[in-house]
Amino acid sequence: MTLSRNQHSIASSCRLSGRGYWTAKEVDVVMHPAPVDSGITLVRSDLPGHPSCRAHVSQRTDAQLRTNIAQGAAEFEMIEHLMAALYAMEIDNCVVEISGQELPGLDGSSKPYIDALAGAGLVIQAGERQRLVIDQVITLHEGSSWISASPVVTGVSHFGYQLVFDQEGEISNQCYGFPCTPTRFSRDVAPARTFVTERQAQSLHARGVARHVSYQDLLVFGQDGPIENEVRFKNECARHKALDLVGDLALVGVELVGKFISYRGGHRLNGRMAKALHELAVLSQSRNRSSCFSDRRHAA
Repeated sequence: MTLSRNQHSIASSCRLSGRGYWTAKEVDVVMHPAPVDSGITLVRSDLPGHPSCRAHVSQRTDAQLRTNIAQGAAEFEMIEHLMAALYAMEIDNCVVEISGQELPGLDGSSKPYIDALAGAGLVIQAGERQRLVIDQVITLHEGSSWISASPVVTGVSHFGYQLVFDQEGEISNQCYGFPCTPTRFSRDVAPARTFVTERQAQSLHARGVARHVSYQDLLVFGQDGPIENEVRFKNECARHKALDLVGDLALVGVELVGKFISYRGGHRLNGRMAKALHELAVLSQSRNRSSCFSDRRHAA
């Protein structure tokens, strides 16, 4: 664990609203500046006492097709698009008030969050941002899927995704990787949207889920491509998976410096990697403290 740059928060509050994909409920999201070393905190503004939950892998709960966190009554669903935007824009401290359990689906991407944060502006804070520099290869497997973290020589983190299917279908095999800077994320990754096949959409509707979501609200692929929609990038699906990877690993709670590649992985595997990286960060921090204590003792 090393120190890299100063911490950041937003300069002013910003707001956006929309309906949740799963609950179909209208929800408001208001992001506020927060003090140094406070991290990202999500607050249920609709509940008595406004219970809160730290956005951290230790609060993560498993869920299908999304990332959730919870602490007592403070439950939040589908936080990955928000977290990806905050992490990529280097917003380290922020209080996010949410008037419901599920964050809004918006257009299925992180772009609305990026636009709101850009309008709010950035404040440089006095505290230094802790970072974890990956100095070894870590690979986790789950069936035919895997995710790896490895060293990077440039000092700029790289996130990548390989989307591969067992047989030819509506969505082609594709891949995407990028250096995670605010500019590159905002331009090339944030606009990439959530996607499903037409069969998956019909299955969700049959279960009474997301019936309000139209073909314009996310990418739905049929045999002839997107239905009543157009892709923003040729490999938009792989870009969105890379977006999800950034959002899920943001729950480690430190700046990550390394190369992170997922092969056919999803939120569950991302969560396992976030947990492993958090444990590594804690170990690294403990070693640094021991080293500092030893240095002071010898100096005395």
